[in-house]
Amino acid sequence: MCKNLIKNGALTSPLIVYNRTNARATAFSEKFEHVKAVSSVAEAIQPADIIFSCLGDDAAVEEFTKTALQSNDVKGKLFVDCSTIHPDTTRRVSEILELHGASFVACPVFGTPVMADAGQLVTILSGSKENIDRMKKYTIGVISRANIDLGDANVGGASMFKLLGNSFILSFVETIGEGMVLCEKLGLDQDQLKHWINLMFPGPLSMFAERMKSGDYYQREYPLMAVDLARKDAQHIINLANSVAVPVKSVEIADYYLGRVREYMGPNGDMASIYGAVRQASGLKFENQ
Repeated sequence: MCKNLIKNGALTSPLIVYNRTNARATAFSEKFEHVKAVSSVAEAIQPADIIFSCLGDDAAVEEFTKTALQSNDVKGKLFVDCSTIHPDTTRRVSEILELHGASFVACPVFGTPVMADAGQLVTILSGSKENIDRMKKYTIGVISRANIDLGDANVGGASMFKLLGNSFILSFVETIGEGMVLCEKLGLDQDQLKHWINLMFPGPLSMFAERMKSGDYYQREYPLMAVDLARKDAQHIINLANSVAVPVKSVEIADYYLGRVREYMGPNGDMASIYGAVRQASGLKFENQ
């Protein structure tokens, strides 16, 4: 996202970047002109008008907000949060920022790392029209290919929508994992099944099938979608569904297998590693190679 803010000419002033791992921010700043790496949240916020954040979980978002407020310099600034969090967290963060004179837009995104790199994300927006209009110029043609604008009826709406979308993704990955294992145990050619998935459902679903077949699901040094983050999403989805008495059995099954992934691989497990857990449940080794 940062790269596309620079590359697509959306900025009129230098981009200030902060990462909890300072070396990452520094390395990024050395690749591009008009980028300044800083070593604290306060240094990032004080000179900025719009602050984009993308963090792993609810606790990190709330800690970032608390630290931002301690800078004593948030009045008039617009905070745009791209994290996948519970809508209750989104509402709390929005309320506390507005109490201190800041503005807020929820802007979670859909897309794989490859799509993010290409500026082809889908952005989900909720907040006041004024605030959304203020940051929309950084979306289509910059970091994203499309917006779904939910408006200001419910600032938590974007977070709910993102979790709803992730319920599809979790269910798809679990189904693909089952299908790939069933294909193998029936003696069919997994490459042919992978080819069929690509013909019928090109894009992310085909990518997951390829990651499973190739063994990438357990061979990566760092996961693409860490098991703990996937389980965080699953638990948020189940919580929301329970609150309105809707069964989400497919997500519960995916979460069950993610739990087995966590037991086997620890925090380096990946959402695609559901395939390995299904293999184990079917009497096969977790690893396919």
